[in-house]
Amino acid sequence: MIGVSELLLLSNSTNHGAPTLAHAPLAEFYAGREVRFVPYALSDHAGYAEAIGAAFARAGLRLRSVHAEPDPAAALRTAEAVWVGGGNTFRLLRALQRLDGLAAIRAAVADGARYGGASAGTNLACPTIRTTNDMPIVEPAGFAALGLVGFQVNPHYLDPVPGSAHMGETREERIREFLEENAVPVVGLREGGWLRVSDGAVTLHGSARVFRRGAEPEECGTGPLSP
Repeated sequence: MIGVSELLLLSNSTNHGAPTLAHAPLAEFYAGREVRFVPYALSDHAGYAEAIGAAFARAGLRLRSVHAEPDPAAALRTAEAVWVGGGNTFRLLRALQRLDGLAAIRAAVADGARYGGASAGTNLACPTIRTTNDMPIVEPAGFAALGLVGFQVNPHYLDPVPGSAHMGETREERIREFLEENAVPVVGLREGGWLRVSDGAVTLHGSARVFRRGAEPEECGTGPLSP
């Protein structure tokens, strides 16, 4: 895990009835920096870049997508800020593996670049992508991710519905299964919430449940978080 980093990790890109990323403190977090966009979680890179670029423009920020660069890894390595969009986490990870993008992003963050992401982009900041909700539509070369934080996140966390007749696993049950095989804490981050990480200190905005092996889940609200 990189020791000194500035991260903004969202559960989701869009809240119901609101414009894309309207709930995210983009202007404050990126503070005028030019942001390199990683669009590989969706198949339509150009369309995705246009949509997210508009959201960043509303925040007064310039965003450039690395898919349009001749050398995406070089563009990421020299970035002063990065945003990784949501979509399918398996597709995102495989694309970055093939481009040598993981090492490039780690190097940029180590040099002071700010990293932000939503959903799949938040999964990518974790040690692995094993707590994603996505279907493995492609097969990456392993599940190791960026490791910018020392815990896992489960974006879009949903609470069990009391009295539901649904017989499938709840999100809580799936996370408990993860903890049977892994000792890494998991932050179940509800919709509309985000984590702000500054030099190792984590602040939650919104609400989440923190799961740890051998303990009952902890309900957490806005404020300092210690996964």
